[in-house]
Amino acid sequence: MADSYVIVIDLGTNSNKAAVVSLEGQIIAKATKESQLFYPGPGQVEQKPEIMYETSIELVQKVMKDSGIDKNQIASIGVTGQMAGIMGIDENWNAVTQYDSWLDNRCKPYIKEIKNKAGKKYINTCGMPSTIAHAAKMLWWKNQRPEDYEDIYKFILPAAYIAGRLAGLSGEDAFIDHSYLHFTGMADAEIMEWSKELSKMLDISIDKLPEIVNPWDVIGELTASQAEKCGLKKGIPIVAGAGDTESSFFGSGLTEPGELIDVAGSASVMGGVVSDFRPDVKNETMIFMRAINTDLWYPLSFVGGGGICLRWFRDTFASKEKKEAEEKQIDPYDILNEKAKNIKPGSDGILFVPHLAGRTFPSNSSIKGSWVGFSWNHEKAHFYRAILESIAYEYRYYFKILKKLFPEVKFSHIRGVGGGSRCDLWNQMKADILGIEYVKVNEEDVGLKGLAIIAAKGAGLITNMEEKAAENVEISSSYQPREEYTKVYKDYAKVYSDMISNLKNTYYDLENISGIEEM
Repeated sequence: MADSYVIVIDLGTNSNKAAVVSLEGQIIAKATKESQLFYPGPGQVEQKPEIMYETSIELVQKVMKDSGIDKNQIASIGVTGQMAGIMGIDENWNAVTQYDSWLDNRCKPYIKEIKNKAGKKYINTCGMPSTIAHAAKMLWWKNQRPEDYEDIYKFILPAAYIAGRLAGLSGEDAFIDHSYLHFTGMADAEIMEWSKELSKMLDISIDKLPEIVNPWDVIGELTASQAEKCGLKKGIPIVAGAGDTESSFFGSGLTEPGELIDVAGSASVMGGVVSDFRPDVKNETMIFMRAINTDLWYPLSFVGGGGICLRWFRDTFASKEKKEAEEKQIDPYDILNEKAKNIKPGSDGILFVPHLAGRTFPSNSSIKGSWVGFSWNHEKAHFYRAILESIAYEYRYYFKILKKLFPEVKFSHIRGVGGGSRCDLWNQMKADILGIEYVKVNEEDVGLKGLAIIAAKGAGLITNMEEKAAENVEISSSYQPREEYTKVYKDYAKVYSDMISNLKNTYYDLENISGIEEM
């Protein structure tokens, strides 16, 4: 079946994508459309499920048209998407809530409640500390929107919602694949089952949770009505798929213990591959994601909205660079990066805090964004470079914890994927700050390719997914750590860590000032 293809859909924070991918891993056609985020109140970030669905249909139509592939050649469909947010459906698969985004922090009071109720048991069972994720969000809906909570038959993820719409599922068919389980706060990660103990501790009914499946499991088939909308044939198998981070890890060929990865996207994610489940009880920073291969684990942590900090800076402060880029028909980031390249390590004494939506790990929603240490001699490029460095400092902190959790594992290099990995300056910076080799993968769309392998497995077109994932990627460039830079950055990283600790009270005080409501 060499002439078979799969369709993959990615519901991202910044953008939605769809692609037609061959069994050899070649993207035949790809379409992208910017995501629509809504901000109904302070700290609140939502997306509308109906818009996500309509966008998915539109993108599938486009890639089918652009690819020129006959609809009879499409063997399966897979959907991936954001992982730490949640939404609710009724018994008929109608959305009864908006998508409560992973960037939305209205549930933060329930993070503390979870810690008080479940303590270390929570971390040891689900593999991650309490933070702005499913359990806290479900408690928010239960306590703050009890009428809506009653209408929720099942809590699901956006990718599952789209897959279910395409397959014509009902609430009884609701599913979640094992790549999301850590974020639920309700699962026993090691045995991949819902935890009755956590359910009782948190007072969240397991009845509102979907069935746990494997990423490659077929959850249904494309209905006739949906097939007509998409320009496809009915009956195409739809697989459960996996979360976007999981798909990116897998699609980048991250399949062997001891490997590290940087997913430089909307969230700045750093993780690795290990063979054992060792929850980070002490630091409450690393989370343990079950790999596609269930014999392995992906310990990781991330800066929520790390990549969005750069987009925010571009849109808020770089109008001159955007205009220049438009005239030259280049990316505004190329101009910003070129200017930042000429600034010394440490940005001449400026530090930036990248947690504009609150710090995700270790969880502290009071922490926000800051620049510290600037003076009249600093220019725009200093502030921009400080953002790049701050995210690498966070990675250094994660890496330090990972090495302590797994002292026997030799981590030799970190591979970079995602849009941010196009920046040579940032890649070299990460190599210097982490003190290890940084390699860039030749493929930017690793998430789409990883999901395509899973979808092909579900259709019975391939057997060894790990082997296929390793075949699909090559190293395009390498960045070696420079000892003199690593030494300088070590000092800045310590000051960065101390700065966040010293500013905690200030952030808390700012958050609790009662300002004037209307002017």
